[in-house]
Amino acid sequence: MAKALLLVIFIWVLLIGFVSCQRPKFVNIGAVFTFDSVIGRAARPAIEAAVSDINRDTRILNGTELRLFTQDAKCNVFLGSIGAFQILEKQVVAIIGPQSSGIAHMISEIANGLQVPLVSYAATDPTLSALQFPFFLRTTQSDSNQMAAMADLIDFYGWKQVIAIYVDDDAGRNGVAALDDQLEKKMAKIYKMKLSVNFDESEIMDLLKQSKLLGPRVYVVHVNPDPRLRIFTSVQKLQMMNDNYVWLATDWLSTTIDSFSQMNQTSLGALQGVVGLRQHIPESSEKKSFLSRWRVMQQKGSASSELNTYGLQAYDTVWAVAYAIDRFIYEFRNITFSSNDKLNGMKTSELRLDQLKVFNNGSNLRNRILQTNFTGLSGHIQFNHDQNIESGGYDVINIEHMSIHIVGYWSNVSGFSLLPPETHQGDQTNSSRVDQKLQKITWPGGKIERPRGWVIADNERPLRIGVPYRASFVDFATKVNKSHKIEGYCIDVFLEARKLVPYDVPYRFELFGNGRFNPNYNELIRMVAADVFDAAVGDIAIVTNRTKIVDFSQPYAATGLVIVAPVRNSKSSAWVFLKPFTVEMWCVTAASFVMIAVVIWVLEHRVNDDFRGPPRKQIVTMFMFSFSTLFKANQETTVSPLGRMVMLSSPITGIESLIASNWPIGYQVGSFAYGYLSESLYIPPSRLVSLKSPVEYEKALRLGPNNGGVAAIVDELPYVELFLTNQSQFGIIGQPFTRGGWGFAFQRESQLAVDMSTAILKLSETGELQRIHERWFCKKGCAGEKRRNSEPNRLHLISFWGLYLLCGVFTILALLVFLLRVVRQFVRYKRRQMELASSSSNSSTTHCSQVIFHFFDFIDEREEAIKKMFAQCENSTPK
Repeated sequence: MAKALLLVIFIWVLLIGFVSCQRPKFVNIGAVFTFDSVIGRAARPAIEAAVSDINRDTRILNGTELRLFTQDAKCNVFLGSIGAFQILEKQVVAIIGPQSSGIAHMISEIANGLQVPLVSYAATDPTLSALQFPFFLRTTQSDSNQMAAMADLIDFYGWKQVIAIYVDDDAGRNGVAALDDQLEKKMAKIYKMKLSVNFDESEIMDLLKQSKLLGPRVYVVHVNPDPRLRIFTSVQKLQMMNDNYVWLATDWLSTTIDSFSQMNQTSLGALQGVVGLRQHIPESSEKKSFLSRWRVMQQKGSASSELNTYGLQAYDTVWAVAYAIDRFIYEFRNITFSSNDKLNGMKTSELRLDQLKVFNNGSNLRNRILQTNFTGLSGHIQFNHDQNIESGGYDVINIEHMSIHIVGYWSNVSGFSLLPPETHQGDQTNSSRVDQKLQKITWPGGKIERPRGWVIADNERPLRIGVPYRASFVDFATKVNKSHKIEGYCIDVFLEARKLVPYDVPYRFELFGNGRFNPNYNELIRMVAADVFDAAVGDIAIVTNRTKIVDFSQPYAATGLVIVAPVRNSKSSAWVFLKPFTVEMWCVTAASFVMIAVVIWVLEHRVNDDFRGPPRKQIVTMFMFSFSTLFKANQETTVSPLGRMVMLSSPITGIESLIASNWPIGYQVGSFAYGYLSESLYIPPSRLVSLKSPVEYEKALRLGPNNGGVAAIVDELPYVELFLTNQSQFGIIGQPFTRGGWGFAFQRESQLAVDMSTAILKLSETGELQRIHERWFCKKGCAGEKRRNSEPNRLHLISFWGLYLLCGVFTILALLVFLLRVVRQFVRYKRRQMELASSSSNSSTTHCSQVIFHFFDFIDEREEAIKKMFAQCENSTPK
């Protein structure tokens, strides 16, 4: 009995060991996708072919059958999620898919709980993160790679603004968000326009019409594959497929047209000039063999579509999972599931959640999948740390003449290149990418020149230009009486500059203000920034606080704040340079120069060769030396082009004296002068008086600060010049104390601001800017020509009597010292001569006149000659 019991136990142990060592007969995997879709029609036969090939291959799974369970998502996230639950009830070890990013988001949390890997060949949403969804793996490229390629393409052609059209689902929103992030790095702007998931032609037409109101003409279309190409059909109807537009498409378009049969290639007629991206698939013998097999499958009816990229990736995905299962079984031998206590007791008619089991060691299978490393039909299959397949790059395709042309390739290593990405393997990332190249592209309209990619405006939506409706100084910009025409100096400058812009700029002037009072220019600028106006044209000063919210053109008029005050004026003449001194002052000055010239000659004649020679030369040298101080002083004298600004007879000498006083100061209504005076110069607002017109200017200045008027007016130079054209009792005090200019205001990052600046520079270089100025402000002579120099405060003799007294005293003292020294030398010299004459008994009588002549001859001798004469006398003296 005991022996029999031992035999039974032994047999039972052997059976258990045999069972535990035996490989499972089958392994279940699932697949969730939309059967009747562009991707699904290629993926379904590809997945089935892969399962068939694996089950026939004795080198893999070693006799274990791979069973496939599929569910149709029917292009619906809810139905796709239910289908995924139904597959999970089959105790599958992995799900191929899901195809939809929305379904992936829904069931990835369930996969985490049940530890069933999801290996998707089509869910490209970049937010499907391995950190959030550790059991989600991807055998297709993430849209983060695709949007990097798209941003590089936009930057390659220099476009800075684009419009993105996308479907408002997870893949669409998050894909465009990734594009936005990439464009931001390149300082480019994106306008996002979304379509509903089930959009129709009417919605597309409305969206495209709305997009035409924006400036960019570069469109990026990121939607789901659409065999009817509804977006581009609508584009054709709206005549938006011309040379003003650029149409870029993500890989949905290449997937769609790759799936077309030869009979459907006529649909490419709506895509002429479109540029798109396609995931790069290296050429290989395996790929060519499978394409031949695919055509056989089409003939047999097992494949109803042409093969596209996602079909190849679906085939490789099944193989990647099979390789991982094979290694998993080799290590763990069996596949087991266990119940989830939280799901027990939860029974429904359809889902039967209590039937869902946790895949034991599912994390180990996930790890084996991540370790996959083989070359498939779609290229090299290897996962990175984000659980995405390594990027294989993209083809850049261009549709021309009903055919698809590859114009280059993109990879995250080399950027754009004419060579496939696999030729750059092992290269280091080239951050500069100066050698990036693409073949010539045929753009919409048939042109090969790069489209500009934007328009400022069109006839349907002309540029809205705000123009200040001035009440005073209307020569700059205003409305013509009893008409809708707007004219003025600033308007003419804008119109002439517009002619030099290399594209058409439809526009519409809109008055800002009521015409009774000058408008607030800061408010006008704020309306440009707020998109009420596209631009503002007028006498708009470029100041710091305005440049923070809008872009300005190059200044077309130099300006600055100046002070206007009452002055005394006199008529100008050819002898105006004599005005600073009175007649007697000029006479004394001239006499002093003559006296100094004589004294200098006397002092220098005996020791300086420059003061010797013929009498004519000595006279010229003497007076040139004396008057040189006058010439040098006059070299520093300049006359300001502003006219009455030199020694005005006004108690105000400049902005400092005006600030120091307590007098009221006038300013023009609407001008930035008020803010500058009160905020920058800290002048109390109570001292500032607003003035509306030149008439009020004149009245306030005539009344003066003590009679209800103002002491001075602070305004911009162009207004002041125009005001002074008809005024003779007022003038500009000092120099402009701010520097600035007038320019046209545009919204931030407006290309028109740059192009208008270039046009203004051309107007300046050709002289047209000056001619416009003369046409408006020189009808009766330019303001600068009409300025009268004010009467200077003339200087009298009494102002310099102390200087002349000192100069005279020192001059006379120098002359006396010189004369005393010369007389002493002369007396000594004559005494020596007389002694020599007496010793030789040759004495003679010397007359007084002779002595005087001898004295002047003695003075004329050089100092060295005098010394020699004394030496000769000493040597001739008897010992």
